[in-house]
Amino acid sequence: MDKLLFGDNQFFGINHMSEEKARAQSMRFQNIENVISVLDAAYDEGVKTFMCTTHDRIALVCDHVRANPDKYPDFKFFPCMPYAHKYANAVTDHGMMGALTHFMPDDGLLKTALRGSMSLATKDIEGIIKILVDVEMKMFQGVETPVIFLQNVIVDLLLGMGMKDAFKIFHDHVLENYDAEPGFITMNMPMLFETLDGLGIENPIICSNINKIGFRTCGGFDRYKEILENEKLRAIAMSVYASGAIAPREAIEWLSQVPNIESMVFGASSRTNIRSTRELVDEYFA
Repeated sequence: MDKLLFGDNQFFGINHMSEEKARAQSMRFQNIENVISVLDAAYDEGVKTFMCTTHDRIALVCDHVRANPDKYPDFKFFPCMPYAHKYANAVTDHGMMGALTHFMPDDGLLKTALRGSMSLATKDIEGIIKILVDVEMKMFQGVETPVIFLQNVIVDLLLGMGMKDAFKIFHDHVLENYDAEPGFITMNMPMLFETLDGLGIENPIICSNINKIGFRTCGGFDRYKEILENEKLRAIAMSVYASGAIAPREAIEWLSQVPNIESMVFGASSRTNIRSTRELVDEYFA
C-alpha cells in the first residue's frame, strides 16, 4: 500500500470541522467534473490510491478512469462497502426488482439474484456477505482494486452482535474471488484486532482513528498504542488531525513515530492542501 491514501469524505458533504463547509463542498461536488479535477490534482502530486465508498458518483469516476487508461496507469481504488443509502434510494427510484437488476453483476444475473434471495430467506450470513461484495464490486470491473474494505458501520455492528464468522467469510471471499486483500474499517481497533486474531486472520489491514490526542479512539488510547507497538498488523490511520485539533505538521510527525502504520488516509479539496500533506508525509516518512 502507498503511504498516503486519498479519501472521499469531502466529495459527499462530510466535514467534521464545519457543517457550513460541508454543505459548500456537497454543492460543489455535485458536478462530477469537479471531483475528477481534485482527483487529477492528487494524482499529479503522486497520491494515486483513492480510498472510496461505493456511492453512485464513484461509478462515474470508475467510468472516467476506464475510459482513460493512458492517463491513469497507476491509479488504484480501495473500495469501502457497503454504502447503504444508495440501496434505499434505488428502491425509491426503481422499485425493489428494478433496484435488484440495477445492482446485480452483469454475468450470471439470474443465478446471483436467486442465490441472494435464497440466502435472505434462509438467513444464510455467508451467502448474504458474498452477494453484498459481488454487488458492490460491479462498478469496479476493469479497474485496479488491490484492497477491498468492509465499512465501519457493518464491522462495528458485527462486532457488537458477536457475529465473528462474518469477518472470516468476507476475508476469504475477497482473497479467493477478487485477487485482492481484505481490509476492515472500525471505530474500535482493539476489539476488532482481537477478534480477527482469534479467527486466525494474520497481519490484518485495519483502518481506524489514530491520532496524537486519542480523538475518537474507542476501546482506549492506551490499548491502541499497546497493539500498535506489540502486535502484527497493517494499520491505516484516519482522523489524524483530530478534526482540526492538531496542526498538520505536529500530527504527521507524531504518526511517523508510531509502529505498524502502513498508510494514512486524508481528504482535501484543493491542490494546495494535497501538496502540503504529501510534502509532510514525504518529510517524516522518508
